[in-house]
Amino acid sequence: MNSLETELKESSGGIESYWGHVRRKKITIAVLTALVFFLVLLSINAGAADINPLKVLKTLIGMADEKARIVIWRIRMPRVIAAVIAGAGLSVSGCVMQNNLKNPLASPSTLGISSAATFGANLAIIVFGAGTTLHTAGNSISISNPYMVTICAFVFSMGATFVILGLAKLRSFSPEAIILAGVALSSLFGAGTTIVQYFAPDVKIAAAIFWTFGDLGRVSWNEVLILSVVVIASIVYFSFRRWDYNALANGEETAKSLGVDTGRTRFWGLLVSSIITSVSVSFLGMIGFIGLIGPQIMIRIVGADYRFLIPSSALLGAVVLLIADTAARTMISPVVLPVGAITSLLGGPMFLFLLMRGVKR
Repeated sequence: MNSLETELKESSGGIESYWGHVRRKKITIAVLTALVFFLVLLSINAGAADINPLKVLKTLIGMADEKARIVIWRIRMPRVIAAVIAGAGLSVSGCVMQNNLKNPLASPSTLGISSAATFGANLAIIVFGAGTTLHTAGNSISISNPYMVTICAFVFSMGATFVILGLAKLRSFSPEAIILAGVALSSLFGAGTTIVQYFAPDVKIAAAIFWTFGDLGRVSWNEVLILSVVVIASIVYFSFRRWDYNALANGEETAKSLGVDTGRTRFWGLLVSSIITSVSVSFLGMIGFIGLIGPQIMIRIVGADYRFLIPSSALLGAVVLLIADTAARTMISPVVLPVGAITSLLGGPMFLFLLMRGVKR
């Protein structure tokens, strides 16, 4: 009888410990959600225009003047929502890629998707004439046909995706071989971008480099809507496949023994992740490190259970991009810094720190 009571106590203790872990993970997600809402309000309030938090709240409920309404709803709000959606999408895509390829350093740039989008944008700006100079007081560089640039960036990034996935399917590439193929494609598209820029006039080169800088200010509500549909639908898909990703995290053989079609799971996971990246990069330009640092930080906090890792990675990606964009707009206001440079400044040292911690363990 005593042994039975001991077993029951140990069993109940294990159950309590499990639910304690689950509760802590749910609290982490709740805290991140609250932080996202706080940063959204802070980001809406930040900027060169003299708008205080009270006026922001009045504008959100429709009680402010016309100037505040234009600044917030037409300029700041699309930018802020784009930061939330793109940050979440890029972080989740990195999370799934790292799982599918069994590589903690896997990201959209690893597979050459970002390099392909950059090549497509450069081709549109330099060869097809989508870049120009506005003859104003500042002679500022602008993109004369942003839709052409976006379409070309998207087409080439998806082309790179289908080349990678096609090779993987036809040749039964291992995850390591997929990474190497992505590096090769990245090198090819990087060389193509260099050659296109080499024969271009200085104005078009400036326009191409201007596009390459990540810029959330270039989106309108139309782009935000498209980006939201793609990212939300993708996160829903990933959430439905969370148990498959949990199985893959424990190894290929374990996943197969549990009935997971690993090839199909990996194919669709990489495809959907690449679509998120292609849409984000084509609308916003290059924004690095979100897909690397988001999942790697959260896997150390909530663990490798993809029921919690997927939503927490999405929320942390939104937090990081909101912080980076707010800093880009306020550090030397009224000059707006490229948000891609800020994410690299934030992400580079943080990622090196995480790698050092991992090596020590």
